Amino acid sequence: MDQRVSFVTLAVADVARSRAFYVDALGWSEDVYVEGEVLMIRVADKVVLSLWQREGFESEVGPLAPGGGFAPITLAHNVGTTDEVDAVVAEAVAAGGTLHREPEAREWGGYTGYVLDPDGFAWEIAFNPGEIGQVVLP
Repeated sequence: MDQRVSFVTLAVADVARSRAFYVDALGWSEDVYVEGEVLMIRVADKVVLSLWQREGFESEVGPLAPGGGFAPITLAHNVGTTDEVDAVVAEAVAAGGTLHREPEAREWGGYTGYVLDPDGFAWEIAFNPGEIGQVVLP
């Protein structure tokens, strides 16, 4: 099996609300949008973020686990500087995201902040000065 990720799929409460956040407010380009069903956004070469209406997700994958807290997933948007972290966090909050953790220096040498999308999925906005952090930059 090839070592790669092709899709990151998130079950969302309202795909139209997710579209308003990602496409209308953040300015991302959609590749597929089926109203009330799914939004697909190519986020990297051969990687798609798929936002799937919860009911459709559950009918194919199975019931979502009940409970509170955060979904057991974070998505990362890596940038080249700490100033870019601050700017992207501010942009995402201005677009309707919820600030979860202010950007700060981390013990591993990076600088990160967290913003929640309309469904509470956590986006890590990160500057990672290490080699692995550099290979993911455009």
